[in-house]
Amino acid sequence: MNNHKQSTEEKIVRALKEASALLITAGAGMGVDSGLPDFRGNEGFWKAYPPIAKLGIGFAEMANPRWFETKPRLAWGFYGHRMNLYRNTIPHKGFEMLLTLGLKMSGGYFVFTSNVDGHFQKAGFDKEKIVECHGSIHHLQCTGPCCAEIWDGKQIKVEVDKESFEAQEPLPLCPHCGKLARPNVLMFGDWSWVPHRTEFQHIRMNEWMDKILRAGHKLLVIELGAGIAVPTVRYESENRAEQSGGILLRINPRDDQAPAGHLSLTMRALEGIEYIDRLRQD
Repeated sequence: MNNHKQSTEEKIVRALKEASALLITAGAGMGVDSGLPDFRGNEGFWKAYPPIAKLGIGFAEMANPRWFETKPRLAWGFYGHRMNLYRNTIPHKGFEMLLTLGLKMSGGYFVFTSNVDGHFQKAGFDKEKIVECHGSIHHLQCTGPCCAEIWDGKQIKVEVDKESFEAQEPLPLCPHCGKLARPNVLMFGDWSWVPHRTEFQHIRMNEWMDKILRAGHKLLVIELGAGIAVPTVRYESENRAEQSGGILLRINPRDDQAPAGHLSLTMRALEGIEYIDRLRQD
């Protein structure tokens, strides 16, 4: 083992021992080890969605609310397929390892994620301790929107044609005005997103942060699979670590650079979690 690796390992062990509160921050890379597609660049997106590749539509262009107006069946084909995929995919074992770590903390844990897949809840994390900063694909809203209501979409079933990649009728509708419904997900160029569910999640996390800081807890921030293309998660990790005087451990196979005084592992999410788990138990 070289000196640098040994030094990093020792620092991680010390951070784990000293921490009494855990903030888990996660980007798209967290779900890749569960078998979810990697949308990094259009190549990865088109590999996952060949029919959309034939249309020459990139991810940022497809993840735009205008499709619900211009091509609603294609829009629901894309989001309906993802909804079904997330429902049918089992979160990898790293989720359980993180939950175990969080439950051992006297100050508890919180999760901040840009993922809309609902996999932290599915893996057993308390839904009251999660911020989904880009919303949830499992909750719906009106495309208008005619009102600010957000409703659970667990009863919604969307059938997607494998050839055209368009959703089959009937498409989900708003129960109030009858207009087309859409996922409560923050999309690109989105002025219609209803944000209050996510805003309440932010309030709960801020209250938790205030509580652990007043109690003098030492915060450990473990960031997983958060890239630089949409840096929301990375900013949150750095700001919370700075706010609390805690340590950030950034885990990423590519964009692993961490601010001075913090830690990083050049690993995929599951690999990094397993590494931390081994260190914790040694």
